[in-house]
Amino acid sequence: MTLRGARPLSRDDAWTIAAGVADPEVPVLTIEDLGVLRAVELDGETVRVDITPTYSGCPAMDTIRDDVILALTAAGAARVDVRLVLSPAWTTDWMSDAGKQKLERYGIAPPSGRAAVSSGPIRLAISVRCPRCGSLDTREVSRFGSTSCKSLYECRACLEPFDHFKVH
Repeated sequence: MTLRGARPLSRDDAWTIAAGVADPEVPVLTIEDLGVLRAVELDGETVRVDITPTYSGCPAMDTIRDDVILALTAAGAARVDVRLVLSPAWTTDWMSDAGKQKLERYGIAPPSGRAAVSSGPIRLAISVRCPRCGSLDTREVSRFGSTSCKSLYECRACLEPFDHFKVH
């Protein structure tokens, strides 16, 4: 069953609609850019969407769930089931390159490198590039920035503070 006058959604249509939902904390990113959108499936008249939080307990997940439901029902989905998937844990490796570029244009230093694996050498960040002037002469001011997934940095060249999306 779909809304009157609407055509049934295909899986690709449902993915595209869910993928376009904006992150409420960094609105220039979509949940697809972030890698939070994990799966979209059709089960009869129900669209099932799996999302994974960037951090367990992320306060944005309720808003993301509600926005996905609103977007899909507005497009004609009869029922939408959004599931929170905690395993495997989200990693910045799931962020798209386009999303990382959007972060930088927005003034947030994107994560660089790959998340550390459970065994082997641990990668250390030497420096974080300032998204405003491009300088590598920066310092971490606080491990936690405007949200728990970001840290606060200061650029010594242009003296501007900026968030850095943590690698994990």
